[in-house]
Amino acid sequence: MDTILILTVLIVICALAFDFINGFHDTANAIATSVSTRALSPRVAIVLAATMNFIGALTFTGVAKTITKDIVDPFALQNGSIIILAALLAAIAWNLITWYYGIPSSSSHALIGAIAGAAISAAGLNILNWSGFIKIIQALIFSPFIALAIGFLMMSLFAVIFKNTQLYKSNRRFRIFQIFTAALQAFTHGTNDAQKAMGIITMALIAAGYHSPDGDIPLWVRLSAATAMGIGTSIGGWKIIKTVGGKIMKIRPVNGAAADLSSALIIFGATAIHLPVSTTHVISSAIMGVGSAQRVKGVKWGVARKIVLTWVITLPISALLAGLIYQVLRLFFA
Repeated sequence: MDTILILTVLIVICALAFDFINGFHDTANAIATSVSTRALSPRVAIVLAATMNFIGALTFTGVAKTITKDIVDPFALQNGSIIILAALLAAIAWNLITWYYGIPSSSSHALIGAIAGAAISAAGLNILNWSGFIKIIQALIFSPFIALAIGFLMMSLFAVIFKNTQLYKSNRRFRIFQIFTAALQAFTHGTNDAQKAMGIITMALIAAGYHSPDGDIPLWVRLSAATAMGIGTSIGGWKIIKTVGGKIMKIRPVNGAAADLSSALIIFGATAIHLPVSTTHVISSAIMGVGSAQRVKGVKWGVARKIVLTWVITLPISALLAGLIYQVLRLFFA
């Protein structure tokens, strides 16, 4: 078996492992509010999230194509398979570290930062597709702020429609509504996050000469990535559920419904224009926006600052880690 084939097989395995880890790492994002408000039991919420994640992952491919070509050109990569493998190992390592400590960091930031870091380590700054890379970074940076604003507006709209005095008397109705919003959020999560592993596998296939750059995402890639995401989701990430579902603010059914609906709109909007966003950032920011609409002091900004700090450091740390891993792998495979 030649080196390129070995590396490609390793990349496929690691990409599916990343998708699996992303599933349990980011399950909290889709179901934390519905579990914390008791709209859904943990078991039912996870089954719902796993099913909708799987369906969402099979529905779209636009984000996968963006990941494949807009960060670096697969054909321009010398030692491309080593670069991609290094990026995956770095992103997986960072995801596991932040999951262990219960920090809702961004799998998207980790992966995109790792791809850029490994590529720069291999060939310098000019290897990046700067127009595409900057477009992706802008989407990652601006989406949390948009989610914060939409969450604030959505909660304010609920307050006007239902009147403040009636909001918390409608808990039962909002819990029922949350079943729908949790399902919608899990679906949109699948349409965006699962695409990233699909894009990485397709990039590896192109770099190794096994797939045409003009071809669509192979069906087996879509099915395997969707399955890995669904299985990972079914396991759940309870450490992060506790942070997202209760440590940012005290969430009631009306808050959860507003946050779920706001973040689902942002994520699906990004998917529609083929841009990857961080579901972690978007959902956490939507919760903060919802909380601010009621009472700014009701949001636990100390926890929020810790989450924001993790957002800021994820890109550079994952890039640096991927660059170091690339240099080690190059000794064995180049």
